[in-house]
Amino acid sequence: MRIVFIGAGRLASNLAPALQASGAEVVEVWSRTRASAETLAAQLGCRAVWGCVDDVCTTADLYLLSVTDAVLPQVVARLHSHREQALFAHTAGSMPLTLFPEAGHARGAVFYPMQTFSKGRSVDFRQVHFFVETAFEDDYRSLDALAQQLSPHVHRSTSASRRRLHLAAVFACNFVNHCCTLADDLLHDGDLDFSVMQPLLEETVAKLRQMPPAEAQTGPAVRRDDNVMGMQRAMLADRPDVQRLYTLLSESIQQYNI
Repeated sequence: MRIVFIGAGRLASNLAPALQASGAEVVEVWSRTRASAETLAAQLGCRAVWGCVDDVCTTADLYLLSVTDAVLPQVVARLHSHREQALFAHTAGSMPLTLFPEAGHARGAVFYPMQTFSKGRSVDFRQVHFFVETAFEDDYRSLDALAQQLSPHVHRSTSASRRRLHLAAVFACNFVNHCCTLADDLLHDGDLDFSVMQPLLEETVAKLRQMPPAEAQTGPAVRRDDNVMGMQRAMLADRPDVQRLYTLLSESIQQYNI
């Protein structure tokens, strides 16, 4: 299977090398900017294309689109000409399968690896869950086999279930990471390093492998320790936005533990 990557961001920079290492043939990388396209293409040893997406080759079997949700429909529409028989798949968590037939593509799919990606940091794809959605059964078998080359955790999905999955991931990953950013700021104000949080975070994740999140909850809110909560809210008086977030999260914890 000849694969072209449309996009060279964080997800593509992790997924493309992993697919190539598993035996897939990545023949081209397109990006809006020359530097991004050439950097990933050089790593893969394939052709780099940048700027106008019309210049992407027309002979690939699979076009994997890893671009921002805002431009995905336009990119899909631009790639229709001369590629009518190819399989197109996007890697977005919340975008529907229907955008492909809306753009005239007969063979549309979703190939969604649910993971957080950063450039310069390798991901162990054996631990990643892939969610695959296709319009045709033959295409599902092809993408299922492609995902199985990377991970044993491959699931058939629908657009509706994937949107809910993505929303849950925002809470479990993105919001949690932002809370860690706030914690880092608070620690810096006290001349403390964020590394002191590492054992706490690791134990938090370890517990979640053995019990539901609601059962693992600890802290002053679940204990309804009003004295500690009042003191901590007072400490955030100079950060009213963080103070409001502290109050909202504490109230939400208490609602789940009535």
